[in-house]
Amino acid sequence: MNILLGAFVSGLLFAIGLGLGGMTQPAKVTAFLDVTGNWDPSLALVMGGAILVYAPLYHLLRRRQAPLFAPVFSVPTRADVDLQLLGGAALFGIGWGLGGFCPGPAMVSLASGHTSVVTFVMSMLAGMSVFTLLDNLRMRQARERRKAAVSL
Repeated sequence: MNILLGAFVSGLLFAIGLGLGGMTQPAKVTAFLDVTGNWDPSLALVMGGAILVYAPLYHLLRRRQAPLFAPVFSVPTRADVDLQLLGGAALFGIGWGLGGFCPGPAMVSLASGHTSVVTFVMSMLAGMSVFTLLDNLRMRQARERRKAAVSL
């Protein structure tokens, strides 16, 4: 039960921070991304503030043997940049620029019930589902190719 409470409190704090920082307002996000027009740099301050809080805490927490609610830390180990990473980053950026949302703020904004938010989240979930299906298919085909190569 502690892990669920910890996840809920963390998510609630994240949602409140997104709301207070204006990250749930698409117009504010698109104004931040409009660097050649009427640029609004305030979200850079929100992101900078988050980094200032996160960076020292991350280094302190990494000194622990394990996190409070898990047996080990789950930290990515890959450091390479491939086409899949670049494509995903490009799609994320295009979606953020066109919709004015990224996944976290979009989920928080669902509480508003606005059609544009619901449409964005449903499209995001559909895209994630298509990716999962295609990635599972790709991994299954790779396993079958390895199995066929071993049996030769």
